[in-house]
Amino acid sequence: MSTPQAAFRPSYDTCSVVTALCPVKATTLGYFPNQGANIFVALGFGIAAIVTLVFGVWKRTWGYSIAIAAGCILELAGYIGRAQLSTNPWNGSAFKTQIVAIILGPTLICIGLYLTLRHIVLALDPSLSRIPPRAYPLIFVPADVSCLVIQAIGGGIAAAAGRDKIDLLQNGNRTIIAGIVLQVVVLGGFGALSAEYLLRVRRTLTGPNPPGNKDAVALWADRRFKTFLYAMTGAYAGLAIRCVYRIAEMAGGWGNHIMQDEPSFVVLESFAVLIASGLLAAFPPGIFFPHMSHSLAIKNSRRTADTGRAPATAGTATHGQQTEGDSSSANEKPANEKPEAV
Repeated sequence: MSTPQAAFRPSYDTCSVVTALCPVKATTLGYFPNQGANIFVALGFGIAAIVTLVFGVWKRTWGYSIAIAAGCILELAGYIGRAQLSTNPWNGSAFKTQIVAIILGPTLICIGLYLTLRHIVLALDPSLSRIPPRAYPLIFVPADVSCLVIQAIGGGIAAAAGRDKIDLLQNGNRTIIAGIVLQVVVLGGFGALSAEYLLRVRRTLTGPNPPGNKDAVALWADRRFKTFLYAMTGAYAGLAIRCVYRIAEMAGGWGNHIMQDEPSFVVLESFAVLIASGLLAAFPPGIFFPHMSHSLAIKNSRRTADTGRAPATAGTATHGQQTEGDSSSANEKPANEKPEAV
């Protein structure tokens, strides 16, 4: 006849604090998260969210800034949850919060990247793009939202399952992996199209017979614009590294040796996404790529109303004059893009 102690199985339903019967090794993470590291990362995401929102309101890069700030706020919530786990790894609500928030945050941040390529193509040379500029957000934003929905469903299932409902937990795990794999595919496609387009632009604008679009040539040579491109590239690399790590981490199931290794999580998840968010916040398009600023579209509209003449487009503007209104969203139209009939 078994004793109650022998039949006891530690889980988030049966344990509330670490004890001899509920050791930290029995938790999904298997360790006390480093409180200082998690507070530092949480503060970093909080600062990134505030800076992004400030520049977004000031320069009116609405969609771009809202997506990135929302992702940073989710990350902030997730790392607050991990900081709470540092004092009590059996805190079930904190565990569920960090699962869902840290999984979903980077997906929203990716939307900010996807919204930039359309404006870069319009500002440089749309004829060199494989697809129409407006197709970029129409393809990649819905695809990224699909990743978000799939991961949210998986995270919700896994959070509800705990560790005692094994089948439900594994289903949640597989759903999360499917969402992250799809996100890697979407990121890969975006990166391939971006790299191919920028290489074609470089060959065209720096070749022996550059086109007559002097504004595009000047923009390509502009130091601020190149800094913006480098920041986007660094952010892209950080998010891609995080996604690949997450696939490896989740593939072994909940509580596997990768998931229970805090240093790899801190480097390949926490700091990879924090660096990406920091780059996006520190080099906002409103300053380094003003073509995305919606305020410029308003200025151009007022100038048209006052003079009766249309503002210069990317092909005729002088260097330093901004020509495109931003939308930072899939549905708003830049100033030099023909409006659709309503």
